[in-house]
Amino acid sequence: MTISDKTVLVTGANRGIGQALVAEALARNARQVYAGTRQPLTHPDARVTRLTLDVTSPEQIQAAARDIGSLDVLINNAGILLVDDLTDPAAIERHLAVNLFGTYAVTQAFRPALCRSGGAIVNILSVNSLAPLPFIPAYSISKAAAFSLTQSLRVLLAEQGIRVHAVLAGPVDTDMLRGVDIPKASPESVAQAIFDAVDKGEEDIFPDPASAFLAGGWHDGAVKALERQLAQATR
Repeated sequence: MTISDKTVLVTGANRGIGQALVAEALARNARQVYAGTRQPLTHPDARVTRLTLDVTSPEQIQAAARDIGSLDVLINNAGILLVDDLTDPAAIERHLAVNLFGTYAVTQAFRPALCRSGGAIVNILSVNSLAPLPFIPAYSISKAAAFSLTQSLRVLLAEQGIRVHAVLAGPVDTDMLRGVDIPKASPESVAQAIFDAVDKGEEDIFPDPASAFLAGGWHDGAVKALERQLAQATR
């Protein structure tokens, strides 16, 4: 799938990777880009339509689904990252509400439109879906759960003609990691790599130098082989 002449929805589109994905979709000649944000957003390009979309609000999700008649690509980018130490269950619940259940709810709402278009879902996850960082365990838990959701959707929606991609990114220079002194990829380079990989049909996308070292061993590795094997199981 190429983005040219497609209709795209990006959640969490007001900053960071989401903002870069909107810009990159426009650069690749998307026909229409819906920018889902919780706060007001203006954009100079007439192809961009702003949607009020808090992914934890069923009412706003349903309203957005009604407003968008057709959709080719859904990018579930909205997320939160907070430092915690697993002593407060509310921290886990808050991360799951956005990073897991928000992704699930938005996907379900737009599933009929994507089925009609034979479209694609792109879930922005993290290398912490595969291994946790000790100072952000609740975030890591939520992203691991969202990756499992992505793998399940990949199998279940394939028969409806919908492709499902997981973006397993390393550190990116966004507000989430502001002040953290580590090498970080630019949001713009990550957005470009994501769309390049979607064009190529890559299921699991490693879009930056910190995550790219996993790619070779991952695509041909035992875990991916097990995923493919279990996908063949009859229900």
